[in-house]
Amino acid sequence: MRAAVLHGTAGSLLLTGLVASPAGGAQAWPAPAGSAEARGTAVAAGRAAAAGIRFGTCPKEEHLPASLKCGTVTVPLDYALPDGKQIRLTVSRVRATGKDPHNARHRVPRQGSLVYNPGGPGGSGMYFPLIGLLPEWKRIGGAYDLVGYAPRGVGRSAPLTCRDPRHLPKPLLQAPTIPSESFKKARVAEAKAYARGCARRSGPALRHYTSLNNARDLDVLRAALGERRLTFMGASYGTYFGSLYATLFPSHVRRMVFDSAVNPDPEKVWYANNLDQSAAFETRWADLRAWIARHDKVYGLGRTAEAVRRSYEKARARLAASPAGGTVGPAQLQGAFLQAGYFDDYWPQRALALSAYLKGDPKPLIQVAGPHPEAAAEQENGSAVYTAVECNDAPWPTDWRTWDRDNTRLARVAPFETWDNVWMNLPCAYWSAPRQKPLDVRTLPGELPPTLILAAERDAATPYDGAKELQRRLWGSVLVTENGAGTHGIAGGPNQCVNGYLDAYLLEGRLPDRDAGCAPHREPVARAH
Repeated sequence: MRAAVLHGTAGSLLLTGLVASPAGGAQAWPAPAGSAEARGTAVAAGRAAAAGIRFGTCPKEEHLPASLKCGTVTVPLDYALPDGKQIRLTVSRVRATGKDPHNARHRVPRQGSLVYNPGGPGGSGMYFPLIGLLPEWKRIGGAYDLVGYAPRGVGRSAPLTCRDPRHLPKPLLQAPTIPSESFKKARVAEAKAYARGCARRSGPALRHYTSLNNARDLDVLRAALGERRLTFMGASYGTYFGSLYATLFPSHVRRMVFDSAVNPDPEKVWYANNLDQSAAFETRWADLRAWIARHDKVYGLGRTAEAVRRSYEKARARLAASPAGGTVGPAQLQGAFLQAGYFDDYWPQRALALSAYLKGDPKPLIQVAGPHPEAAAEQENGSAVYTAVECNDAPWPTDWRTWDRDNTRLARVAPFETWDNVWMNLPCAYWSAPRQKPLDVRTLPGELPPTLILAAERDAATPYDGAKELQRRLWGSVLVTENGAGTHGIAGGPNQCVNGYLDAYLLEGRLPDRDAGCAPHREPVARAH
């Protein structure tokens, strides 16, 4: 998920153009409760409840172990036409074990299905049920069937592509923090071509890949699983369409966990959120450099965050002149360190790779940052779904000058991620499918059962202000904060305090009386090899 809130030293940006008409299409507003889409969802859910899901051996294409069982659920492509074209979503499940990891004699009652989405848009949850093998998840896996699925467009669920995976262009190696006009012009041309490819390869169906339809699909999946009310955990982007679900179907909710919440403010979805994320990553990049500096005896990259930055820039310049192995340039270096901005357990590996490269050994850097051709088709599928959903979901500026102005200003104070985020999202400026007006996420007292929001205070991918905004909009929700930490996605991770609140909520329905905080998990250990 590329979304966040702009604040602090970055100042405020004049985000003009957000209400401009979408390129090549009319505005498509969210459907009201009594709409054709609402009726279509009820029809589809009724059919799914009657049909259920036939779980069996997973297809070889999924590359899943035998312990997982797979099935499909059928949903309408267009909920306004529930008798029209149907698509199938793939689903995976591991049954509740009924075991208490702390007491072998105690049989744990089953509480139903826990459905999970890992974010994206474009992420697949098919591997999620395997998480029950981890110690932190055994109690939850004892009480719940763990259910993952591939949302519409992802994997084998009516897959989207915007380019032929067999003929993908070579990865861009350069990633200037101050791009030239010629570089910008080339990226604009690529964005236009990508948007055209999405429209050409999917045709009229493209407009139906939206967050609102992801929420409706989730209700059909609930019914197919035989659940009267849904227990759901969404991470990152999964929190956004989870919040749409809570708004559209509050009476269908049993328990919901929002882990690393997207800011659901309609004025933020999605252009402003992406600007905000770029600003936030600058702070997280500084956190990583400070950690490397504290371990200068291990890595030799500098004793201050500024010295580490100079080492990084030295590597960027060297890679720009001569890509490592012919495949790793500044763009791949930035991508590898961007991943470390999401997850601090990547810090030792990335620091070691940078250190080795500057000392003359490029192999560790090529290993962590180099391309993986075997994953190219999957990556293109994920990019296509990400682009389709975000471009369809909301208005975007259609004038390149708006993007250029806003991001040039931002890059002066937040150069690490800003332009990379622009190129990722720029196809939305040239999108031909109709755009939606984002739903105003909110619930009234008594509409929605109490929900749990988890957030790391220094998370850059979904900055902390988004969690606070979501809490303001969902009545009765409680926010648990991992103070001073910045890992993206904290449920079931290394912080036992956070996991205690998660277990209490999912297993007992118990929330703290007020918002709570946890001390940060331990920093990663520096490794010399």
